[in-house]
Amino acid sequence: MDNQAIFVFKILLLSLGLSLSVKYGGRYLELQPTTITALTIVLMPSVVIGLILGWRYCQV
Repeated sequence: MDNQAIFVFKILLLSLGLSLSVKYGGRYLELQPTTITALTIVLMPSVVIGLILGWRYCQV
């Protein structure tokens, strides 16, 4: 049980760090508000997760 609590705590810390970096660091990025930029930002997490899961599937 302790191992799961540590894992959840690590995920929460990672989520907090990512959230703060997007909130306060995002304004320093010089991104143009275009359709391509929006599509890239929206689709990138799904593509990355798909690649990771596909890579793990090929290893098994």
